[in-house]
Amino acid sequence: MATQRVLDYLATARPEGPCLVVDLDVVRDNYRAFARALPETRIFYAVKANPSPEVLQALAELGSCFDTASVPEIEMALAAGATPDRISFGNTIKKERDIARARALGIDLYAVDCIEEVEKIARQAPGARVFCRVLADGEGAEWPLSRKFGCVPAMAINVLESARDLGLSPYGISFHVGSQQGNVEAWDRALADASMVFRTLAERGIQLGMVNMGGGFPTKYLKDVPRVDAYAQAIFGALRRHFGNQLPETIIEPGRGMVGDAGVIKAEVVLISRKSDEDNVRWVYLDIGKFGGLAETMDESIRYPIRTPRDGDAMAPCVLAGPTCDSADVLYERTPYPLPISLEIGDEVLIEATGAYTTTYASVAFNGFSPLQAIVI
Repeated sequence: MATQRVLDYLATARPEGPCLVVDLDVVRDNYRAFARALPETRIFYAVKANPSPEVLQALAELGSCFDTASVPEIEMALAAGATPDRISFGNTIKKERDIARARALGIDLYAVDCIEEVEKIARQAPGARVFCRVLADGEGAEWPLSRKFGCVPAMAINVLESARDLGLSPYGISFHVGSQQGNVEAWDRALADASMVFRTLAERGIQLGMVNMGGGFPTKYLKDVPRVDAYAQAIFGALRRHFGNQLPETIIEPGRGMVGDAGVIKAEVVLISRKSDEDNVRWVYLDIGKFGGLAETMDESIRYPIRTPRDGDAMAPCVLAGPTCDSADVLYERTPYPLPISLEIGDEVLIEATGAYTTTYASVAFNGFSPLQAIVI
C-alpha cells in the first residue's frame, strides 16, 4: 500500500505525467527484515530490480552486498559505496571484455553455468571465484524463470571441475526458484541438488563453500504472501536437512522483495470507451502501459493493486490498456480488472507495489513518450 509519505509527496509536489515514487524507509525496513530473518546469510540486493542511486546508497549504508548483471551495474554499486568484495557478477552470459573490466574494478565473484563461460573467466580473471548455477523448476512462482539460465546438477559438477583445472576457485552453487515465489518450501529441492554437488565434488578433492539461494522473495500484490521469517524458517530447515551440521556460507539475492512494496506509480486515465453499443466491458486506457514500465503484466503474470479516487463506488470489470499505438500494449484483458463504474477521464490512479522491475523495463521513447520518471523520497 502507498505509505503516507508517498501520498503526502504526491499531494504537494503534483508531479506531471506518470511517475514512480519510492519510499526509502520501506526499503530500509525490508532490508532489516531480511537481515533479522536470516542473520547468517549475506544479502546481495539484485540491482536490476531498481537501480536508483538513492536505493543503492541506502542499502550500501546498511551493509548490503550487490548482485549485478553488467559492468554498468557494477559501477553503480561501487558509486553507491559498496566495495568490490561486496559485489558479484551474477549474470551467466558475459562478454569476455566485460569480465576483464569487472576484474579491473576488483570483482572476484562470478556466476557460470557452462564450461565455455568458465574458459572466458579463466582467461580474463585468473584465480577468481566462480559459482555454478543449476536449474530449478520454479513451480509456485508467479513469474517463473525459464531454462535460459543454469544447467543440470551433473553438468555443474563438470563445470566446477573444469574451473579448478583452469586455475579458478570453485566456490559454490547457485539457483533461483522463480520470481514472486509463493511456496516457502520451494528451496528444498534445489538445496538437495546443491548438497549432492557438494558431496560429489568433495569426493573428488574440491571443497565448495557457498550456496547462493537466489531471489524469489515476493511482494504483496493482490494476494497475501508469507512473511520473510516464514521463508527463513523453511530455508533454514532445508539447509539442516541436506547439509546437516556442515552448513555452507549462504547468500540470498532479493530484488522484488526488497523494493517492490516501496514504490507506487501515479498514473492518469486518458480514455474510457467501449467497442460497441452492446459491449458491457469498458476499455480503460492509462498514460502508462507495458512499454512505460509495466512489462510484468505480460501474460497477466503480475496483477498490481490499483487505487482510484472513487474506491468504494460500485465496481465492474474492464480491459486495462496503455497509451501507445501497439496492440500488445494491453495490461489486463484475459482476466478483466474490476474498477469503479464512476471512474472518469482525467482521474489519477495509484498503481501500487511497483517499486521493482518498472523503471528498468520502461522503453527509452516508444511513441515519443518519456521514460518512466523515478522519484525517491
